[in-house]
Amino acid sequence: MPNEYAPRPTLDQEAVRSHFRTALRYRTPAAMWAALADIPVLLAELDRALSLATEARAEFANLLAAARATLAAEDESESLYLLRDELAAHDPITAEELDEWSWR
Repeated sequence: MPNEYAPRPTLDQEAVRSHFRTALRYRTPAAMWAALADIPVLLAELDRALSLATEARAEFANLLAAARATLAAEDESESLYLLRDELAAHDPITAEELDEWSWR
């Protein structure tokens, strides 16, 4: 089941595979150049994916730190500010999501 919030690839992976298979099969200059032309696009997509993963890890680390600080704090009024600040940076949870998670 695909996640609607997951970033979509910026390239046509099937076209890249097709260029590569064609280059391996026929080994013509045109087929080789078509496959080689995909390399910069693949590198750009890899760079984008790594950036997205780094951003997601940082967001997760911030949320985890805020949650841990909340649980570890002796004075709740002070610790909840950390959690509220982190949660405010994200989209609010909709009623449909709450129903879907059914943890209430």
